[in-house]
Amino acid sequence: MSEPSIGVIGAGVMGSGIAQTLATAGIRTVCTDIDEQALERGRETVVDGRYGFERAVARGKLSREDADAALARLTFTPSLDEAVTCEVVVECVPERLDLKLQVFRDLDQRAPESTILASNTSGFPITALAAVTNRPDRVIGWHWASPPPIMRLAEIIVAPKTSDETRDRVCELAAQAGKNPVVVKDFPQAWGFVANRIYFAMVQEASRVVEQGIASQEDVNQLMVDCFNWPVGPFAMVKGATEGWKD
Repeated sequence: MSEPSIGVIGAGVMGSGIAQTLATAGIRTVCTDIDEQALERGRETVVDGRYGFERAVARGKLSREDADAALARLTFTPSLDEAVTCEVVVECVPERLDLKLQVFRDLDQRAPESTILASNTSGFPITALAAVTNRPDRVIGWHWASPPPIMRLAEIIVAPKTSDETRDRVCELAAQAGKNPVVVKDFPQAWGFVANRIYFAMVQEASRVVEQGIASQEDVNQLMVDCFNWPVGPFAMVKGATEGWKD
């Protein structure tokens, strides 16, 4: 098998973090975005962000040689055509179903027939994304958690027509990236697959506690960290996932 390569569509908080993680794992990675400023911000985050290469080297988590090699494997480009030549393409555009459907139609037309099309959607049905392509057997969900360089989540979502070969290859790549792939079934009747269905039920209850005046958001965050050893509490997780992880 040839050297693995993955295209990442979208250079935002998740897309740039996913691209960084894949490149660190030895995978040639192409990250693309229609917004060139987003590409520049993504590259800056990968290099100098809280979980970027420079901090990793300073903390002894990554050698200078390995950091430089990872950055050399990572390309930020406005060219979608360069990204779709990869073995796997991971869609990381904003969470709008209409936008994701359009992206999958476009990817299906542009990418070679053998290319696997994966989505990092937090909960939209993979079945719907597969239905707008001519390759439903090579469409799959690959849900990451924020921040991608740190969190081990690899929620792999298979639709009814996803092939075993597609599932196995994405699981293999996820494991190579240091993640723990867990395969779940697509369930279009409910948003969120497994991780987010349970997570949002927790956030809903945490919000109810605050609304009832029982505790502040900060108190809830601290209690969950202290009781369950979470890295951050529910409100901090929502903020980090949407705004990025800053100092």
